[in-house]
Amino acid sequence: MFEAPKLVDDLNVSLARYAVFGHPVAHSKSPLIHRAFAHQLGIALRYDAIDAAPGTLAAALSRFVGEGGVGASVTLPLKAEAFALAKACSARAKRLGVANTLAWHGDHWFADNTDGEGLIRDIGERHRIDLRGRRVLLVGAGGAAQGVLPALLDAGVSKVTISNRDPQRADQLCDWIGDPARVQTWYLDDLRRAGDFDAVFNATSAGQYGQALDLPFTIANPRTLAYDLSYGKAATSFLAWARAAGCAYALDGLGMLVEQAAAAFELWHGDRPDTEPVYRQLQRDAAA
Repeated sequence: MFEAPKLVDDLNVSLARYAVFGHPVAHSKSPLIHRAFAHQLGIALRYDAIDAAPGTLAAALSRFVGEGGVGASVTLPLKAEAFALAKACSARAKRLGVANTLAWHGDHWFADNTDGEGLIRDIGERHRIDLRGRRVLLVGAGGAAQGVLPALLDAGVSKVTISNRDPQRADQLCDWIGDPARVQTWYLDDLRRAGDFDAVFNATSAGQYGQALDLPFTIANPRTLAYDLSYGKAATSFLAWARAAGCAYALDGLGMLVEQAAAAFELWHGDRPDTEPVYRQLQRDAAA
């Protein structure tokens, strides 16, 4: 089992603190990833996982700062809450309205969102898959979908169809992006009539709760990239569907997780770590 050197408990010094906030969050690989990055670059830090239920993030962050916290990763379902708490933000976080990375700037939080960058780096650089011209189905319309939709459009996909159990949420996301020529919605129950897609992204939380998506095989073709933004057990059901549907690629979001973490690490520390050894080790641990 992979466990990066902690760089924490054996040092009798006050270390800058970092953490991932979510609910639930005990399963998160972020502490392992960031400790590995820190070890790689010779940076001493403490990185924990902190559970914060919706509505409690402000209080949790306040305690965190009081204990030396200077940087936070934010996962589901707190990304919109994190953005709202920040007094300054990057251009991409402002565009998205959700944040997955916070940096303490003396008296306020600065918000960024590295999810889209992480997704595109994983697909384009690690897996060498060209997204340009692809017709995309994005399943889900919550914060995860909102966090990657602009990046997919910027990567040159031809069209994105958003499908969600709650059609109103899908319509709201479509209206928010404001590009009716390239972004449309489709009822989840009617996907059998939607034709096939060159890429299918699962941005729902269904797998995290042991629920399976009822997706028809007709939405896939022999070229289709199937990508679950979740990883590990949460992605198992969707990836099984992708293989049964004959998709060309069936990928989970582990690579995206590592890449978005690297972008956050660079924001905090000024140096970008080498992601490949960390990704490969996490893969080996998962297989074991």
